[in-house]
Amino acid sequence: VYVNLKLYPNTMDYIPVGGYKYIDNEGYRGILVFRLLQDEFAVYERCCPYDPEKTGARIATDPSNTTCTCPVCASKFILYDGSPYGGPSPYALMKYRYDYDGEVLRIYN
Repeated sequence: VYVNLKLYPNTMDYIPVGGYKYIDNEGYRGILVFRLLQDEFAVYERCCPYDPEKTGARIATDPSNTTCTCPVCASKFILYDGSPYGGPSPYALMKYRYDYDGEVLRIYN
């Protein structure tokens, strides 16, 4: 799925360091933007890589804001790098590319 969008993480689309934002209607099943540092992000496809065809296989952040889980297969992933750490998935989350100029975060593939 083609992705090319712009966010403003310091103003309109505010994302604090250690925080996240879901973007619906983009990507295959949505996009998760996690702010690692003031000028560093991790941008993932929300579709679980274990079984992307299953309805509802869409990752959601855990209360810790450092991990996320698929409600269908219970696979867990670390938000800092997308790697799996629990559940059946041996696959990491799919990452999107991004550019950030201090004001505009451009997400693309």
